Amino acid sequence: MSKKKMLGSHVKQLLSGVSDHGSEHLLEVETDLVQTTILLAEAIEKLGASFLALHEAITSQQEEVNLIISSGAAPSDSIERLTVIQGNIARHINAAVTSLQFQDLTSQLISRTVQRSAGLREVLGTLGIVGDGIPQDGEVDEIEVLLNEVTLRLQEQSIKLKSLLHKAVNQKHLDSGDIELF
Repeated sequence: MSKKKMLGSHVKQLLSGVSDHGSEHLLEVETDLVQTTILLAEAIEKLGASFLALHEAITSQQEEVNLIISSGAAPSDSIERLTVIQGNIARHINAAVTSLQFQDLTSQLISRTVQRSAGLREVLGTLGIVGDGIPQDGEVDEIEVLLNEVTLRLQEQSIKLKSLLHKAVNQKHLDSGDIELF
């Protein structure tokens, strides 16, 4: 095989290999991200149910404490401490439930990552298509033209993907109230 034939064969093999292996790995990434989303949703659902049950139990306990207080059987310093404790418990439960809201933000980020991965698989598919079009016995000039074409197509696809997936979630801290969802 001459150098010209070897070059075409090597470029074709390289582009096809990058396309095939990259697409395969990105598909695995997408699968892992979808599974992560499912696990996250289940965990958040269970945590939410647990916090609500805890809140219900504390509310029942507080009703009993209020009955004892209203009967006059509790000393005034105990009543003051119980009032402070009640406020602390309410604040902590509210903070915990608010923190569970990160699921929505996390799900959006994972969804964007899956979309970005799918877009990258399309880009890699372009490499495979162009790689298949490279003749094994093609001239260096012919291979150069095809490589320039693939470079332009990749740039176009990348720009399209970037515009489709502009940063849609902007949350730095869960408690900051600084949420930009859309």
